[in-house]
Amino acid sequence: MKRAFLALGLAALAAAQMSDVSGQRIRAHTRFLSSDLLEGRGVGARGGRLATEYIASQFELMGAKPAGDSGTYYQKVPLVGVETQPDSSLAATAEGQTVSLRWLDDFVGSNERQQSAEAIDAEAVFVGHGIVAPEFGWDDFKDVDVRGKMLVLFTNEPESSDPKFFGGKALTYYGRWTYKYEQALRKGALGAIIIHTTPTAGYGWDVVRNSWGREQSYVKVAPGEAALALAAWVTSEAGERFLALAGHSVNELLKASESRGFRPIPLGIRFQGKILSKVHEQETRNVVAEIPGSDPERKSEAVVFSAHWDHLGIGTPVDGDAIYNGAVDNATGCAILLEIARAWAGLEQKPRRTAIFLSVTAEEAGLRGSEYYAAHPAIPANKTAAALNFDGFQPAGRTRDLVVTGAERTTLWPLVQEAARRMGYQIQPETHPEQGHYFRSDHFSFARAGMPAFSINEGTQFLGKPADFGDKLFEEFNALHYHQPSDEFHDDWDFSGLEQIARFGLLLGINAANAEELGRLKSKSL
Repeated sequence: MKRAFLALGLAALAAAQMSDVSGQRIRAHTRFLSSDLLEGRGVGARGGRLATEYIASQFELMGAKPAGDSGTYYQKVPLVGVETQPDSSLAATAEGQTVSLRWLDDFVGSNERQQSAEAIDAEAVFVGHGIVAPEFGWDDFKDVDVRGKMLVLFTNEPESSDPKFFGGKALTYYGRWTYKYEQALRKGALGAIIIHTTPTAGYGWDVVRNSWGREQSYVKVAPGEAALALAAWVTSEAGERFLALAGHSVNELLKASESRGFRPIPLGIRFQGKILSKVHEQETRNVVAEIPGSDPERKSEAVVFSAHWDHLGIGTPVDGDAIYNGAVDNATGCAILLEIARAWAGLEQKPRRTAIFLSVTAEEAGLRGSEYYAAHPAIPANKTAAALNFDGFQPAGRTRDLVVTGAERTTLWPLVQEAARRMGYQIQPETHPEQGHYFRSDHFSFARAGMPAFSINEGTQFLGKPADFGDKLFEEFNALHYHQPSDEFHDDWDFSGLEQIARFGLLLGINAANAEELGRLKSKSL
């Protein structure tokens, strides 16, 4: 088996070296996709349409065939846009006292029922982290009926250093805000309010406000289908104010939520208000292209390369700038995707399996575009050999290492190790496992559908830079530029590292496309 992998790696490496992968082309794609002309690539907006036209045109120019709807490069993704209006109201009341919450300053959120007006009037119950995890012997709800209540909770999960208990320091899906709202709905709650703290969320309030204080994208709710009347976040300061009505504090309740014996706490307050929304059907789409495989039998199987094209569009101005360009997040990933596709198209001998190149919409809204593709794939999930995702790269030069978030969960791990060795990379574990990146990017949608999927990213050991350079770069981006207008293109960026990542992705993709067996997830549990 090792000899087979070695021979396969050598053949693939030779093919990859013959392909002219260019950091300059990655730079040019990144510059255009993050320009002000594209207005932040908002879903359902002019800038988003321009981005998809550009990506489709590039696929056509390189000779990749359309793999979308009706012989086009586009897969229509039916979504509904829900934009909460600034005159929406929300207040907590108890014993004649009222704490009013201000939109954007104190709270953000959305009506998942997709109604233009939704009245809120419900008792509040604190439910800790809102988790039911039988495999860990954990139940924040116990036997308490919370139907029709407004749940108050924290994101993240109980702290632990034991990797067998909620993943230790690594965040599991139970800690993600998406799980919190899903579980609230399963329990029949009217709505859920997450109290934000930077440690529990992993990012500051500005990120929450910029993400949730704008139009949200949802799959259309079917008639009679249950949904939350309000999925919201509040600042820690706002949480302190309304919890004080019940004689509690944020730190006290956060500490209580760490106990296995925790039981829901009726707060003795009511949330009241009216959530006003603009609701409309969104016109948005994935961009899908293919390059057929060379093997008559294996060409019905696929290797998928993906990157999301969307960002936050035009939003709340920061220092007079209202365009959320999304240069790092994720013009860089789209640029790498396009360069891998161009190099693949130029291979004299095409790999055995078909390559699917997929640029998805609405990642920032909760992986909606990749979720839709996973349910309507160009080639079925059970015939997908690998799904390699590219999301968010710092053009700061080459690294000695790389991170392959989730690759160890698949049978492709030996191919990943072989490709890394051939490219001179060290594979590093996820540098910030508490951030839960495995659950925050599009590969997660594919993995949930059964595809062997993971993301490829650069590491932190930048050549010619101090040992702590990469960590500081991440911390600075996360604190100052993530989901901010300042995530912009810079002329002095060094794309040599992204060129190497593209070469690695190309090599790994060729290996997977030529392998005797399809890759598989090691476990269905996510």
